[in-house]
Amino acid sequence: MFVVMFRTLILFVLVIVAMRIMGKRQIGQLQPYELVVLVIVSALAAIPMEDIAIPLFNSIIPILLLVVFQVVTSYAAQRSEKVRSLVCGRPSIIIQNGKIIESKLREMHLNINDLLEQLRICGYQNINDVEFAIFETNGDLSIIPKSQCRPVQPRDLEIETRYEGVPHPLIVDGNINYENLGKTSLDLLWLQTEMQKQGIGNLNDVLFASLDTEGQLYVQRKENPQEQ
Repeated sequence: MFVVMFRTLILFVLVIVAMRIMGKRQIGQLQPYELVVLVIVSALAAIPMEDIAIPLFNSIIPILLLVVFQVVTSYAAQRSEKVRSLVCGRPSIIIQNGKIIESKLREMHLNINDLLEQLRICGYQNINDVEFAIFETNGDLSIIPKSQCRPVQPRDLEIETRYEGVPHPLIVDGNINYENLGKTSLDLLWLQTEMQKQGIGNLNDVLFASLDTEGQLYVQRKENPQEQ
């Protein structure tokens, strides 16, 4: 029993490290070769978990080799357009100048209903509103609407806008983020004072607190189990 647990822990840590090395991407954002590597790594890790008769190194070595292959391939794809086209493919234009390209639909094994479904998911119910629709190499559909169907933006109305940065989380589930507190040139005393203004004496009672670029402090208290 302990052998199985030990082997499982080793493989779990190894797969986590491998995924971290491969980069931060969701499953839907993976390129085809990255998805293949992920599937094979998962299979290689699962087999020795089920059968302790299989030497652990028979799984560890192939996983490490696959990770090296993925890193080398990613580096080569970044440096060479030809390599990227070979391993990732090229984006496919499905709608061009407002017209569906039937040959591309057949090439990608799609039908009109599949295309309409993808358009609805992207927020376009009327195909007449679409100028270009492009299937990216990771399977996502990118849509460029016709100019008269695009949402109005401040620059269209010649309206000047102020800079909006990213709010800094200061407290997350009662834990103070001292790094963000330093970035805002504030200190713990200021934070405690602001919490007291909100009627909060203990910072552990704060679920979330953040400060935006305009100096507005957002605070949400933790729920009291007795009040639920």
